[in-house]
Amino acid sequence: MQNARGWMVRTAPWLAFAGVCGMVQPVLAGDYQQSPQVTEFVGEMTRDYGFAGEQLVGMFAEVERKQAILDAISRPAEKVKQWKDYRPIFITDARINKGVEFWKQHEATLARAEAEYGVSAQVIVAIIGVETSYGGNTGSYRVMDALSTLAFDYPPRAPFFRKELREFLLLTREEQVEPLSLKGSYAGAMGLPQFMPSSFRAYAVDFDGDGHINIWTNPVDAIGSVASYFKRHGWQPGQPVVSAATVTGAQAEQGLTVGLDPVKTAAELRALGWASANPLADELPVTAFRLEGAEGAEHWLGLPNFFVITRYNRSVMYAMAVNQLAELLVEERGKN
Repeated sequence: MQNARGWMVRTAPWLAFAGVCGMVQPVLAGDYQQSPQVTEFVGEMTRDYGFAGEQLVGMFAEVERKQAILDAISRPAEKVKQWKDYRPIFITDARINKGVEFWKQHEATLARAEAEYGVSAQVIVAIIGVETSYGGNTGSYRVMDALSTLAFDYPPRAPFFRKELREFLLLTREEQVEPLSLKGSYAGAMGLPQFMPSSFRAYAVDFDGDGHINIWTNPVDAIGSVASYFKRHGWQPGQPVVSAATVTGAQAEQGLTVGLDPVKTAAELRALGWASANPLADELPVTAFRLEGAEGAEHWLGLPNFFVITRYNRSVMYAMAVNQLAELLVEERGKN
């Protein structure tokens, strides 16, 4: 049944996942009917989480193994190695204009999220813009197919995806949603903000107060959920994300951060020849990095809020794209 928001719900509470597929339906796929791994997983969900085994078996009879997913996750990542090539993917006039429109359309919700969670409206919009182009591309795979394929047929990361599959079944029971109805990316990321199931259960919020958390088709819940995620990871209200830097001297190379975690303070980096364009407290932990931009090398100091963005996606270039898109959204919005 659909409610007024188009959100799939059951007409009665779930009892141990009973009726997960409505009436028992014909077997459509059968890729996992005889799988020992699925049998073990069903036993775990029945024993430890109170699901009805026969209902899970009936559902897995309809789950499809997707070779396209295995191909996508197995091929070498299409890594754009240079910032000068990565930035134009996400910083475009179309994405900026769509972001301004999204902000205008959801201005009251974004203002409330900023007030309640302390997360800048432009950063929330930029995250949704980078992740799914404001909901324009949220993924076309059934989440059950994606997570099952990776949990049972992709050994390198099977434990991770098996955990996510468990979290997904738990969230669908909690939200009273038919598991086979939900779609996402080939890795099982879901909705406008592309939350994995474990992130959904930990950080997603019912921001419109309708009794359900819907990040697939409800921008209000998506906005609140992104803000919740950032606050829980330590977002500092009103603080900048990065500071441009200039470097001098033979020791400057020693200041570059290996990885993402800030391991040096602003004072330590100054001693190594890093000069910040903005004043920074001596004891502030920062991430120092260099990017190859369109006009040559760029040196930056990532501040605590920069590190928070990297918790959403463990990439310096991703965090820079989000930050610069957010800045351009503010700039373009100010013109209107």
